[in-house]
Amino acid sequence: MRAFLRPILSLVVVLCAVSPSLAIDPPYQRQMERLAEVMGSLYYLQPLCKTGSEDWRAQMAELISLDEPDEDRRQRLAGAFNTGYTGFSRLHRHCTPASREALGRLLFEAQQLARAIHTRFAE
Repeated sequence: MRAFLRPILSLVVVLCAVSPSLAIDPPYQRQMERLAEVMGSLYYLQPLCKTGSEDWRAQMAELISLDEPDEDRRQRLAGAFNTGYTGFSRLHRHCTPASREALGRLLFEAQQLARAIHTRFAE
């Protein structure tokens, strides 16, 4: 090993030993965050258009509970849900044909994401 690399490697070893280790996201995290965002959007749009009676917020809470994420992941999932909600609340004040179209597309996407996550990663 070259002499100039030893101090750097020593520093890396010390930093790894001292700093807390960061949790590694599960391979489905990105899909879960998108699903959370979609569910937040549905939570806003469905009552706006008076279609269905799903409680998307309760379902999201149950999904998070079942996944048992660490606090960082829990916050990211909740943040994605809120992003979906606020994004549609800014654009849609009344139920319009565009709102209904978005609702249909989001329901389809939620179904596809849930199926993909379950098929690929469920025990």
